[in-house]
Amino acid sequence: MAAMAMAQRGPGRRFRWQIWASAGGVRGAAGGAAAGQQDYDLLVIGGGSGGLACAKEAAQLGRKVAVVDYVEPSPRGTRWGLGGTCVNVGCIPKKLMHYAALLGHMIQDAHHYGWEVAQPIQHDWKKMAEAVQNHVKSLNWGHRVQLQDRKVKYFNIKASFVNQHTVRGITKGGKETLLSAEHIVIATGGRPKYPTHIEGALEYGITSDDIFWLKESPGKTLVVGASYVALECAGFLTGIGLDTTVMMRSIPLRGFDQQMSSLVTDHMESHGTRFLRGCTPSRVRKLPDGQLQVTWEDGISGKEDTGTFDTVLWAIGRVPETRSLNLEKAGVNTNPKNQKILVDSQEATSVPHIYAIGDVAEGRPELTPTAIMAGKLLAQRLFGQSSDLMDYNNVPTTVFTPLEYGCVGLSEEEAVARHGQEHVEVYHAYYKPLEFTVAERDASQCYIKMVCLREPPQLVLGLHFLGPNAGEVTQGFALGIKCGASYAQVMRTVGIHPTCSEEVVKLRISKRSGLDPTVTGC
Repeated sequence: MAAMAMAQRGPGRRFRWQIWASAGGVRGAAGGAAAGQQDYDLLVIGGGSGGLACAKEAAQLGRKVAVVDYVEPSPRGTRWGLGGTCVNVGCIPKKLMHYAALLGHMIQDAHHYGWEVAQPIQHDWKKMAEAVQNHVKSLNWGHRVQLQDRKVKYFNIKASFVNQHTVRGITKGGKETLLSAEHIVIATGGRPKYPTHIEGALEYGITSDDIFWLKESPGKTLVVGASYVALECAGFLTGIGLDTTVMMRSIPLRGFDQQMSSLVTDHMESHGTRFLRGCTPSRVRKLPDGQLQVTWEDGISGKEDTGTFDTVLWAIGRVPETRSLNLEKAGVNTNPKNQKILVDSQEATSVPHIYAIGDVAEGRPELTPTAIMAGKLLAQRLFGQSSDLMDYNNVPTTVFTPLEYGCVGLSEEEAVARHGQEHVEVYHAYYKPLEFTVAERDASQCYIKMVCLREPPQLVLGLHFLGPNAGEVTQGFALGIKCGASYAQVMRTVGIHPTCSEEVVKLRISKRSGLDPTVTGC
């Protein structure tokens, strides 16, 4: 045998593993050639936002903590550092590239405000990508430093369960390490899904794991999918001047308010993004000139069609990173349909001392801030004598499409389904941001609606805002809604003038009234 290990119950009910390793066999995480010992209060599998937050909080509470993290390269070969999806291939690079696109629009507006800007305006993908990637790398380093400062042990190893208290880690070079802990948190997140049943999808397509790390411009791009990832990527690609098409099989932004979702895509379409609705791709082939020929079926006409693109970006959903964890060895149950880990209100799995947070957990919003808060609260419950649970109700979020869509609480459809049409009142308005006036920008999709109970004082059930800086606007109102704000209280709130957010506290017209909700005057 390459190695032998013996479990001993140590003081404080922690598990200690004595590991004897021959050359090339299982090694203790201390890295010694002969023997090593592992003994942790908390072991976190996954170095994304939620896992790091949980680990750092536990360390702050004086516990011995380890984090294991390993990034499997994408099929395209893209790899990145510590920090998870948000830092490396999600929120951070996405928002920066979205801002790059917004800057392009502002430059177009500039001459209306007296600035003389040389035309035509050129965008340099390589320069933008390098700047974004350098910022991401600085965040990777920052996370490493934070772990070190808090004395959290970091292992860059691929983890899988050996039993309920023990995890085996394998380095890139193939060396093994056994780690054990009293509590284990799974925070491995998810990865983009490939439609492997489609010929050429895996060989020639990319995903959001790759787009932000491309060294050269993606050129003419087909984005397949209707998720927020699909629309955000298509939005900034169009915004920096690339020929971009979105292929949608069904509705956009499933799970979001559908009136708002339609306005989002209407705005994108009117600003240059093409949409192929009701279409399903069937084949991707590489042509001799390097372009990709995509064949699809139009579900409306039933006809087959083709088009050529430089890049095909799949944005058709995500799958949890659970398949390589050997969860069955620990007795952790998953949803057989999607492989997400089943958890209770305490974030506990079917094994009481093993927990799951973030995108990998069943029924949780796939949002970075919820994973961070859930991780912190979990550490506080385990080690800080707290009993506070994560509240997944009224979680705000924003879709960073060219015209941003922020929301918190129930959609109009959800409110009606839950309370009945006769018990729901919706106040709404079409407004024009002041910044749009001088530049003569189209504001026909700038829209706000507040979904309330009809009975006084009309509890606010949801707020939906479509316009500039939607995330900033929604974050503020989210606090009020979390605290149980009523429509009456919102109407008694003094607005800040002139802002877009003040339009929320001026929502006087209900859908039921049938009156024109267009805001006039300043």
